[in-house]
Amino acid sequence: MSIVEHLYELRTRLLWSLLAIAVASVIGFWWYSHGPFGLPSTGHLLVGPYCDLPATSRAEITRDGECRLLATGVFDQFNLRLKVAVATGVLLACPVWLYQIWSFIVPALHRNEKRYTAIFVAMGGTLFVSGAVLGYLMITSAFSFFLTVGNETQVTALQGPDYFSFVLNVMAIFGVSFELPLFIIALNLAGVLTYTKLKKWRRGLLLSMFIVSALMTPTGDPFTMLVLGGALAILLESSIQFARLNDRRKARRALGADAWEGELDDEAASPAPSAPQPIGASAGPSGSALAAPQPVGQADKLTRTSIPRSGFDDVL
Repeated sequence: MSIVEHLYELRTRLLWSLLAIAVASVIGFWWYSHGPFGLPSTGHLLVGPYCDLPATSRAEITRDGECRLLATGVFDQFNLRLKVAVATGVLLACPVWLYQIWSFIVPALHRNEKRYTAIFVAMGGTLFVSGAVLGYLMITSAFSFFLTVGNETQVTALQGPDYFSFVLNVMAIFGVSFELPLFIIALNLAGVLTYTKLKKWRRGLLLSMFIVSALMTPTGDPFTMLVLGGALAILLESSIQFARLNDRRKARRALGADAWEGELDDEAASPAPSAPQPIGASAGPSGSALAAPQPVGQADKLTRTSIPRSGFDDVL
């Protein structure tokens, strides 16, 4: 396809992804205060790391002592619920937009590699959710240290927008980071990244994982950075090993195809057919053709006639 056709296809894929996120966000807006099928609501789930702190480490702003966040603006509660709904929609619709991404890459793959669509979508959704869950657990560990280290002299009263932005950003960073190995696998299947290149770049890539984790973690504590960097390093090594196995499979298949074709060369010409026998010639006992009888004196005439060498060269 031309560049314009690629752009049209990309626009279509983006529109379908946004539509899926919008529909899932409606569900997320309802899920913010209602727990379906016995599950906790997303609002209650997100404030869990803060409410799990000891009562002496957080301020009591309600009469009954229930754990609540502080809202200081008129539209804070609505904007907060809308932000959580969109984040929930992105999480719920991850199979759809991952499928759209894969469908945009699929035309560059071979026919036997297109069957990985279901595996790609399943792995992508699993990795994204796993990263978000790990980020949530890291927030709990970070809060238990940062919000209790100085509770002898001060108490924490967090505002809703700041707190939810922090939690959602950490979960999004972890979720997107966990898609890195899937991106490497997709490039390897497309033939862009080979195992030889990844093996050559392994040390630099492993170091970059820890550098990126140090820059992306908003908490700034070494524990969260090491956990994210270690998880990304494990996933990176897994994707490199997948590239090794995939390239070995491709090489084995190419070797088998060459053996099946034999030693025939595509550039070699076919052997020329044998020249037809002259009319009147007969085959001998061994299958060789016998020359046709010539008139008397014809042989002497051919012998006496001198044909220049240049004439043969011109004919050839």
